[in-house]
Amino acid sequence: MSTSKRITVLMGGISSERTVSLSSGQGVAEALRSLGHTVSTLDAGADLGALVAELGAQKPDVVFNALHGRFGEDGCIQGILDWMGLAYTHSGVRASATAMNKAAARAAFVSAGLPVAEGRVIDIAELAEGDPLAAPYVVKPVSEGSSVGVSIVRPGANVRERIVRDWTFGPHALVEEFIPGREITVGVMGERALTITDITPTGSGHDFYDYDAKYSTGGSRHELPARIAPDVAQRALDVAVAAHKTLGCAGASRSDFRLDDTDPANPRLILLEVNTQPGMTATSLLPEQAAYCGISFPALCHWLVEQATCRQ
Repeated sequence: MSTSKRITVLMGGISSERTVSLSSGQGVAEALRSLGHTVSTLDAGADLGALVAELGAQKPDVVFNALHGRFGEDGCIQGILDWMGLAYTHSGVRASATAMNKAAARAAFVSAGLPVAEGRVIDIAELAEGDPLAAPYVVKPVSEGSSVGVSIVRPGANVRERIVRDWTFGPHALVEEFIPGREITVGVMGERALTITDITPTGSGHDFYDYDAKYSTGGSRHELPARIAPDVAQRALDVAVAAHKTLGCAGASRSDFRLDDTDPANPRLILLEVNTQPGMTATSLLPEQAAYCGISFPALCHWLVEQATCRQ
């Protein structure tokens, strides 16, 4: 290992994914300490002045960004760290902001010729008036992660008014056609796609890979490498790397897909989103894929630290 570094792990934060981030951060801190680094943790709360002051006092060589969701994953904290001249892990301001905004990311994917579902951004009030797409379709917040706020509207379901009434994610929503089939994901480190995980939510009440399925113990079953046709598998690996590059991501990312293989002769691969801050919990997909490729959790964390940079 290279020379020991002073590392501050940013965790917690103010988003709906705070609990997951705290878990990610603790695991990362323990892994980096096991490698001999001097590690501090810092809960990035709403008091920006206190956050900047504490980072200034700790004087880290590297900030490991273990935040998820708004403020930590959308370019905000990245801009602060650039302004402070601190090297940090994962993607910079532009890639983070673009990936977090599903409409902006979708536009970038379309421009790059990557496969996306039919869809558009609507004023959320429009949903109460009628179906913006033929059912089934998916309603998503424009700027949330971990499937927070995602709903599926199926034919004949009387849920539109409820979705609008309970909506707390701003004036707009992204609506996309529902893609049947399987949920798969591909982790990327640098320019290397790791492998493909086939994700199956377990138990009752999961229409798709929602927040509980992602983070509850036993909430989903992961099969890797996914048992899919070799040509489709290669396509998924290639698209994940292309999406990573299209957004200008750095370090590690994870691309989520739907694979409609209801017609085996004509499978359809759809890119859903790119996660620039993949989870680093015990049930997280990126560490699981890295381990499959022979990269231990401490080695993954160390690699991310080695890739850290300031984009000032």
